[in-house]
Amino acid sequence: MKKIPMRKCLATNELCPKMDLLRVVKDPSGKVFFDRSTRANGRGAYIKASLEAIEIAEKKKVLDRALETEVPISIYDELRREVNAR
Repeated sequence: MKKIPMRKCLATNELCPKMDLLRVVKDPSGKVFFDRSTRANGRGAYIKASLEAIEIAEKKKVLDRALETEVPISIYDELRREVNAR
């Protein structure tokens, strides 16, 4: 039986399988982006793939704190599009 990697959602504080989460990354140059591959270099932060979790993350600015930088609104819009596409 293969081990399923678990990560914590910053918005809801739930432990979820890594594949059920969305990853936002701040790379070494300071650029913040949505990581579809979940393998990009840099500091990663996970958000549950639900519109409610994205709203909580945007309202409470949990990604800003986790990545120690201001996350642009366009990142949240991209996360919403990804959830709607799933």
